[in-house]
Amino acid sequence: MINSTLAAKALYNVASLGGKGDGKTDSTQAFLSAWAKACASVEPAVIYIPRGRFLLHNVVFAGPCKNNAITFLIAGTLVAPSDYRVIGNADNWISFEDVEGVTISGGILDGQGTDLWACKAAGKSCPNGATTLSFSNSNDIKVSGVISLNSQMFHIVINGCHNVKMQSVKVSASGQSPNTDGIHVQMSSSVTILNSKIATGDDCISIGPGTSDLWIENVKCGPGHGISIGSLGKDPEEAGVQNVTVKSDQIVGRPSTGFAKDILFQHAVMLNVQNPIVIDQNYCPDNKGCPGQVSGVKISDVTYQDIHGTSATEVAVKFDCSSKNPCSNIKMEDVKLTYKNQAAEASCSHAAGTSAGTVQPTSCL
Repeated sequence: MINSTLAAKALYNVASLGGKGDGKTDSTQAFLSAWAKACASVEPAVIYIPRGRFLLHNVVFAGPCKNNAITFLIAGTLVAPSDYRVIGNADNWISFEDVEGVTISGGILDGQGTDLWACKAAGKSCPNGATTLSFSNSNDIKVSGVISLNSQMFHIVINGCHNVKMQSVKVSASGQSPNTDGIHVQMSSSVTILNSKIATGDDCISIGPGTSDLWIENVKCGPGHGISIGSLGKDPEEAGVQNVTVKSDQIVGRPSTGFAKDILFQHAVMLNVQNPIVIDQNYCPDNKGCPGQVSGVKISDVTYQDIHGTSATEVAVKFDCSSKNPCSNIKMEDVKLTYKNQAAEASCSHAAGTSAGTVQPTSCL
C-alpha cells in the first residue's frame, strides 16, 4: 500500500534533500525544502520520512498551497533538540498554518521534554515549552497512527480548524509532566477523535472556547486527568462550547467557567478517577486573580449516561455551579460509581436537573 501511495503521487524524500536520520544532524532545512516542493506541486504530494531519528528544530509548514492533498508519510522518528532551551520559547515545535488537506500518517514525535519538566519541578526559571504538533486556521486535516512522546507542553493542538479527524493516535508522557495535555481543541468545528490512547500528566483531551461539533469515541485516558471542558470565561466576550459527544471513554470532568451546552458523556468506564463527574465553576488556578469571583458562564443541557466505575474520592459527583448563573438541565441516566467498594457521595450547589434509571450515588439534583 505504501509503495502504491508513493508511486501515484509526487514524492519528496527528506533524506534525498539533505536530511540525516542519525539523531544528531539538524534536518530542519531538508523538511522545509520538502514542504516547499510539495506545497508548490499542482498534483497531490507525499513527503516521506524514512526510518531513523531526524533532528528537527521548531518549524512552520505554512500554506496556502497549490494542491490540497499533501501527505506526511513517516516511517521514522522526528526528535526535538535535547537542550529544551532551543525550542522552549517557541509556541510550537511542529506547526501547520493555513493549510488544507494535510494528512500525517505514522511516525514518532519525540519532544524530549523531561529535562524541562525537571526544571519546572525545581522551581527554576524555565521556558514555557513548545507544543509538539499544532494546526491553526486549517481545514480537512487527518492524523493517523502518530505517536507523540514527552512533549514539552501540549502534545497536539487544534486551533481555528474545520473538519479534523484523528484516529489511532498514541500520546505518552510521565504522570509528573506539567501542562502536557494530550489533545487540545479550541475555536474549531467538526473534529473527530477516535480509537486513541492518551497517558500524560495533564488532561487527556481539553476542550476550549469556540469548540463545536466535537465527537470523541473509544479513547483510553490515563494516568493524569480525563476529558475537560475548561478555560472558559477568561474574556468578557468569547465563543462557547456546544455539541460535544463523548462515548466509550475513561473520563474525568474538569472546571468550566461564554457558555457550555449540549454536552453528552456516554458509555464511560471510570477506574479510580478523582471526581469522575464534576462541574466546578468556582475553580481558581493557584488562587490567583479569581478568588471569590462568581462565574459568568452559563452551563446547560449536559447529560451523563451509562457511566460506571470507581472514584478515588468520596465525592464522586460534584456540581459546584455559579450562584449568578446556575447550571440547568443536567441529566443523570444509569450512573453507578463507588468509592472503596462503598456508596460514593454526590454534592450539588446551584444545579438543577433530572435523574433516570439507577443513579448511584443518589442524585442531588
